[in-house]
Amino acid sequence: MLTKTLQIPTADGHADAFAAFPDHAERHPGVVAQLMPLIEAHTAERVRSDADAYLRFLTTQPEVGTGPVAVTGYCIGGLLAMRTATAHPGQVAAVAGFHGPVGADGPDSLHRLTAEVHLGHAETDMTPEALGELNQVLDAAGVGYTSEIYPGTVHGFTMSDTDAFNPAALQRHWDRLLPLLGRALKQTAL
Repeated sequence: MLTKTLQIPTADGHADAFAAFPDHAERHPGVVAQLMPLIEAHTAERVRSDADAYLRFLTTQPEVGTGPVAVTGYCIGGLLAMRTATAHPGQVAAVAGFHGPVGADGPDSLHRLTAEVHLGHAETDMTPEALGELNQVLDAAGVGYTSEIYPGTVHGFTMSDTDAFNPAALQRHWDRLLPLLGRALKQTAL
């Protein structure tokens, strides 16, 4: 796997980023992962502006095929991934969020969502009632989705360097995320 450190131009400077690409020279669909750097952007407008810059930069890279992209996020990055997907309905084909407050913006925030969605919630992050309400909103948006509480988990279950880490939940995360990306991005022109 080829990796490189990048500087992504944003409205107020440059953001540090890390990119990984398959070894072979083919072009592949783009995936913006871990939107955590956007947390420093305190306003919704700035978050949207920085997400726009990330997507614009990603889609101009020679390793990235033309067509839709995917966005993933963990913790607050899950909320930011959902915001990015709703702000770019024609560009983001898949969005995934894990142990994040993905419904924090309220039910009206998801009406523009067109991406296929997977949300993996920690038991400590969402009650079954709140999950039902979120799923009703996703139903109303008319998008394909899975949204589930991962059994036996606490917030941060994918993070192997924390006490919250849950190996079974991490595997479940991969078992949900990789097929989502495969389905949603398979039509991407290379």
